[in-house]
Amino acid sequence: MFYYVYVLQSKKDNELYVGCTNDLKRRLREHNDGLVFSTKGKHPYVIIHYEAFLHKKDAFLREKWLKTGWGRNQIKKILENYLAENISAKTF
Repeated sequence: MFYYVYVLQSKKDNELYVGCTNDLKRRLREHNDGLVFSTKGKHPYVIIHYEAFLHKKDAFLREKWLKTGWGRNQIKKILENYLAENISAKTF
């Protein structure tokens, strides 16, 4: 089984959200159905990046790190071209 760390982009306000799950399709549905408290009201979302891990703890540590200032900067660097083309407002 894989565990995924993902980055979503809100189509409503272009804001980014980082999360972790073992079922990426189900989790995206939950975000888009308004079932996730932290993203409720900003759907629809699209997945713009994800990483797969074999160990749950590794995935959750990566998620935690990506939510730090250094991690947000890494996301911006990794997705530099995408963000330049698709986001003109805030990203986090």
